[in-house]
Amino acid sequence: MEGERRASQARSSGLSAGGAEGESPGGGAPFPRSSGSSALLQAEVLDLDEDEDDLEVFSKDASLMDMNSFSPMMPTSPLSMINQIKFEDDPDLKDLFITVDEPESHVTTIETFITYRIITKTSRGEFDSSEFEVRRRYQDFLWLKGKLEEAHPTLIIPPLPEKFIVKGMVERFNDDFIETRRKALHKFLNRIADHPTLTFNEDFKVFLTAQAWELSSHKKQGPGLLSRMGQTVRAVASSMRGVKNRPEEFMEMNNFIEIFSQKINLIDKISQRIYKEEREYLDEMKEYGPIYILWSASEEDLVDTLKDVASCIDKCCKATEKRISGLSEALLPVVHEYVLYSEMLMGVMKRRDQIQAELDSKVEALTYKKADTDLLTEEIGKLEDKVECANNALKADWERWKQNMQNDIKSAFTDMAEENIHYYEQCLATWESLLMSQTDLHLEEASEEKP
Repeated sequence: MEGERRASQARSSGLSAGGAEGESPGGGAPFPRSSGSSALLQAEVLDLDEDEDDLEVFSKDASLMDMNSFSPMMPTSPLSMINQIKFEDDPDLKDLFITVDEPESHVTTIETFITYRIITKTSRGEFDSSEFEVRRRYQDFLWLKGKLEEAHPTLIIPPLPEKFIVKGMVERFNDDFIETRRKALHKFLNRIADHPTLTFNEDFKVFLTAQAWELSSHKKQGPGLLSRMGQTVRAVASSMRGVKNRPEEFMEMNNFIEIFSQKINLIDKISQRIYKEEREYLDEMKEYGPIYILWSASEEDLVDTLKDVASCIDKCCKATEKRISGLSEALLPVVHEYVLYSEMLMGVMKRRDQIQAELDSKVEALTYKKADTDLLTEEIGKLEDKVECANNALKADWERWKQNMQNDIKSAFTDMAEENIHYYEQCLATWESLLMSQTDLHLEEASEEKP
């Protein structure tokens, strides 16, 4: 009875906690909305760790060793089921708003790093306040990603931007790079916030609310280094054995991922090359127009025509610059994010196979009676439950991810089509105006020549 009473209170609290879209808990100003799209980094890049602390060892298979810790479909918050249903019924009703902004450079005697301000506004009852402000560095985001993978090994965790810096800028981060990363980190956190299960992860809550010293203390909790190394070794051993009988639906899923990865990587590579070539074309056009102005100074009879051509080139340059900016702000970040997603999906499939491989090894040991049969039978029962949970979690998240992917890709390509139409219409109108002006000029000249 006591459990039912608490559940009833939680349901009542959860229903009252979720306000209308964009409203603050106190009914004041609306929460800010922010886009997570990334600008393209216009420089050659190389892989380089941002700091030594990024080399922390994460056990991404801890949950494989502890049955009680594996609950991919069970949110940790008492209000989570209510919120999950609320999200599914009406995705526009949100109760968690996150903004990543104000990057700040920190220079010490041993390293240079960037922190980002994270503002969280929420109406959830499990939070102690309605608004939080913390600062986090890139390695903190890596820690969060690792913890989410530990807790939910077969859920599709949103990807983080790669760890790279601009060549020649090792001592000081480039502004374009910082802004690119800020937008990607903003999208990463909001992807998690919009996920029906990940959004209620306890480590995610700590990440959003804890001060720096509290987060540092929280990171030190959990299994020690030797335990994590042992778990990693067992996971590697399971993956080396492989999976003998992967279910057909996961075979199809794996085939889809391989094809998707191949195609999206190719589109990303070609899109980046087109962007680079269009930047070079724009630079040439900016040098091309002024030449007509210089030429007009020595050609009295062609002054008007040459100046009109220079004007048209200038207008087309501005239109091209706007189009390139739209390409780098809208299409390229979306395509590249799904390149990173394809890598994440391969990791998810690998972790699912590791769980099944562990079950297969126990079944094989029982078949050949390599150990205590009673103990093996008990372990097999637990592993069968774990495999079922892992499979169900992945299947549910897979459909959700595919729907989001299709919506994102369609939206990006539709925006690109609209940008292209607008661009070519502008350039066409510009050059048509030149032809009309020249036609009018010829008519005037012909009229003046008549006696």
